[in-house]
Amino acid sequence: MIKAIIIFLLVGYLIGCVHGSKVAQFLSGVDLKKSGYGNAGASNATLSLGWKYGILVALIDIGKGVAAILGTQAYLTDITQLTEIHAWLFTYIVAAGVILGHNFPFYMGFNGGKGTASIIGILLAIDWKIGLFALILFVILSFLTNYLIVGVLVFYLVFYMATYLWIPGIGPTSIALFLFGIAIILHIENIKRLTQGTEPKVTSAFKKKK
Repeated sequence: MIKAIIIFLLVGYLIGCVHGSKVAQFLSGVDLKKSGYGNAGASNATLSLGWKYGILVALIDIGKGVAAILGTQAYLTDITQLTEIHAWLFTYIVAAGVILGHNFPFYMGFNGGKGTASIIGILLAIDWKIGLFALILFVILSFLTNYLIVGVLVFYLVFYMATYLWIPGIGPTSIALFLFGIAIILHIENIKRLTQGTEPKVTSAFKKKK
């Protein structure tokens, strides 16, 4: 059991290390770790390079979340003796690995993104209806408040609540809470800037000319 957990976590981590920011860097020549707020994610790509690069990075990072979960579920369906609780546990272990790989990639000195796009892909793959609802809520709240951080934290909250209410076993719920906690920690600076009125607004991203 422990060996399987380590393997699934490692596989998820390596998938998470596939960064959309590196594709953006290859195309633009701009290292997002040295631009804007130094974050290797879609939000910083949008602020630093414009919305087109932001969408590109987001699609790649969402895609790896979707691929990791669907691939895991396809693999687990062939293991007939596996219980539903264990299947969901391994699915969430892979999900945790993806987020950890995205946020703390070894080749970036364990300082990558913040996992928002990847958690979107993960929830869409786990349940596309809930994922779509959370994504729509994320977009609406981000534009209504004009702050992306509001939509991000609400999305993670929906992810946690959906896991708590509908996914069997304490393991997935614990992992969802763990990932929510990581998201809050990584967004502390955003929260501070929000309270100070210095957090970049969503509309500012569309003013970029690059």
